[in-house]
Amino acid sequence: MIKPVVDHKPHVIIKQAHVVDPANGIDGVLDIELKEMEIVRWGKQLDHPQAEIIQAKGLVLMPGFLDLHVHFRDPGFEHKETIQSGVQAAIYGGFVGCVTMPNTKPACDNSQIVKYQIERGEQFGFNIFPAGTLTQGREGKKISEMAEMKASGAVAVSDDGTWVQDSGVARRAYEYAATYDLLIMSHAEDCCLSMHGSMNEGVVSTKLGLRAVPNAAEDVATARDVEIARLTGCRLHICHVSTRQAVETVRRAKADGIKVTCEVTPHHLALTDESFMDYDTNFKMNPPLRTEADRQAVIRGLEDGTIDAVATDHAPHAAEEKAQDVESAPPGVIGLESAFGVVMTELYHGRKWKLADIVKILSLKPGEIIGNSQLGRLVTGVPANFVLADPCHTWQFDESHIHSKSKNSCFLGKKLKGKVLHTFVNGTHYDLNGGK
Repeated sequence: MIKPVVDHKPHVIIKQAHVVDPANGIDGVLDIELKEMEIVRWGKQLDHPQAEIIQAKGLVLMPGFLDLHVHFRDPGFEHKETIQSGVQAAIYGGFVGCVTMPNTKPACDNSQIVKYQIERGEQFGFNIFPAGTLTQGREGKKISEMAEMKASGAVAVSDDGTWVQDSGVARRAYEYAATYDLLIMSHAEDCCLSMHGSMNEGVVSTKLGLRAVPNAAEDVATARDVEIARLTGCRLHICHVSTRQAVETVRRAKADGIKVTCEVTPHHLALTDESFMDYDTNFKMNPPLRTEADRQAVIRGLEDGTIDAVATDHAPHAAEEKAQDVESAPPGVIGLESAFGVVMTELYHGRKWKLADIVKILSLKPGEIIGNSQLGRLVTGVPANFVLADPCHTWQFDESHIHSKSKNSCFLGKKLKGKVLHTFVNGTHYDLNGGK
């Protein structure tokens, strides 16, 4: 486990950082004063006679990131990832909290597993927010014990990895979730259409001769879930949106006043199905990489607010699993350590986004979606959760930057611009040394 900095003085002042926090209307060069690793104030030219000084000129200080969608595989698949290794990867990526998906073994469909995941996170000083299952065992038949899981700390319900195919069951589950104001996180994929395809259906899949997933698998599922959300009044969150039509469906739903939010992954922002030309299983994920037209559509969706957040869908797999042939290898890629670099490369440098907008999609909106007012913004009087990053640090992402238990990244060898150098999690400072 990464070792924290433990020899700080009681007072620490971070000097001349570019502080960006849209929730507090902050976007400028300021000092931040910490007492016992809690923020006490920010302002110009702060001073304290006994303060330790951290020089941060040229660095950006922003609220720590919150990932709405990770697979830490614990319990049941610890050969892929553990909560400890997942937390380490998250800290290196600048994340101070993660929403864990329930497709563990056994599935996270009861209060005991919810408590276990939260407590394991606390052992490493990290914020784990479990999503419990929507149905018992993720089988799509019987509604799970949502009330008990929420009382134990679950922030959402989901059968992620699968979709509740039976619309009657989905309606009853969504109504039940609405009763407890539980967020529903939908893996929108009609499996009768996707049929275990290995990549996006289109010109590239035809060239490669691979079974493929049509956009319609996501489009149909998204449309159905939006209509059930309209019917039941539940809070719906569409996971890993990847198609033009799904973006448009969410856009119309928001205009109609339906309580729907959604996320996009860094890989769907940056890559297309053309990346699959070498049959590299590190480019096999679910949903699959789509066309350039779809990629542009999700970027436009982020820019106009249709898509609320970037979430990694961090999905570790063991090397021997990914070493299988394309159709046998499991879908999924890791993403925690590379996410900030990809987002900065594609949006801040590539499309001239403002830093405040980067904070919104990585920190502020994710916190709002799960109803957490302590994360996604700078808060005084509580243990510090923020990052210091160099927005112009150019680096090549390789295995030495991976601290997950698995190495299945689709960004290996990619040059990125923008890197987290320090992460403060619940008042603990991790100096990431910039290069590793």
